[in-house]
Amino acid sequence: MGIAAAAATGAEPIKLVKVMTTFAAGGTEGQVANLTRRIDRTQFDLRFACLRKWGFYLDEIEQRRIPVAEYPVRTFFSPAALMQQVRFARHLREQRVDIVHSYNFYSNVFAAPAAKLAGVPLVVASIRDQGVYLTGMQKRAQKWACGFADLILVNSQSIRDWLLAEGYPAGKIRIIRNGIDLKRYESTGKRPALREELGLPASAPLVLMLSRLNPQKGVDDFIKAAAMVRLQRPDVRFLLIGEKLKYMDGGFGLDSGYHNYLHELCVNLGVDDGIVFTGHRSDVPELLAEGAVSVLPTHSEGLSNTLLESMAAGLPIVATRVGGNAELVADGVNGLLVPPQAPATLANAILRILDDPALAQRFSTAAREKATAYFSMERMVEDTEALYIEQLRVRRGKGT
Repeated sequence: MGIAAAAATGAEPIKLVKVMTTFAAGGTEGQVANLTRRIDRTQFDLRFACLRKWGFYLDEIEQRRIPVAEYPVRTFFSPAALMQQVRFARHLREQRVDIVHSYNFYSNVFAAPAAKLAGVPLVVASIRDQGVYLTGMQKRAQKWACGFADLILVNSQSIRDWLLAEGYPAGKIRIIRNGIDLKRYESTGKRPALREELGLPASAPLVLMLSRLNPQKGVDDFIKAAAMVRLQRPDVRFLLIGEKLKYMDGGFGLDSGYHNYLHELCVNLGVDDGIVFTGHRSDVPELLAEGAVSVLPTHSEGLSNTLLESMAAGLPIVATRVGGNAELVADGVNGLLVPPQAPATLANAILRILDDPALAQRFSTAAREKATAYFSMERMVEDTEALYIEQLRVRRGKGT
């Protein structure tokens, strides 16, 4: 029906502003993009605010004619940042916005206080990791900013537990787990041309790591484990799917320093002929369809989108027992859990799956079944819409 039709019937759409730092190709950004593709536009008049109008998902959002307003902030330690917050608050008042929903540290610190100052009825902050990337000062700043939010939305029980340990109020925290478009991962079939493009032997078992290339993701542990696996299984090949970006010269570019470090590590361990760095890819379902094992050796995690993608594709999983990983991977049921920063244990788990086809098939079936039963995109969208509507009624004094 659309917003215009809803207005014609007298149903006033809820004015919802989502606040992002950028629209980069990350897990949170991907989840937000998926949500906005499916949210009921007859109920929600959707728009975005961001701190930098840049990123992989920006074109798609603008093509769907969703307004995007930029409030450029380079550092919070400047009068310019305060001026942008005041400008944001003024726009919220002028547009009579009903809900502001911000995502992760920079957006939370920017948006939650300004939205409360503007008198927005419902202010939602999202925290989707355990703050491993934040300094002590940043953690305190986020906690202060979230004091202005009516709700704090998290995507895993592990993050809720961490927030409670940090002193966040239990009554504010809600959990809505990530969802995934399961149809994208159904029966993609093999693509010999894809292996040719990547220089991979047609019959080589592929072990994949799908992640931003960041030290906290345990990329070096993956490379070290690959070298150990190759000692016993020289036929195996490894894919690193993702890249590391950094802000420079007014925009974002490849972090060549970290990429060079990883390539040098491969050379030093004698595994440079067995690991392919694919960079960012838009054909992840097709890559997963070629895989034998999906690995996530991260040191800290919320609820991993990459594990959900692997489960939907029916890949056996090896992941570290951190954060929300255990909420997705039941050890010995749909994959194996290992300690973080233990590449030898990681290598043994990979070999166990590669060397036991029956075990791999059992893990594959269980992974797909769990993704289908609990992590559909439809469930996430419905839960999010219901939360917005219920809590907005509560804040407006209409009861539940």
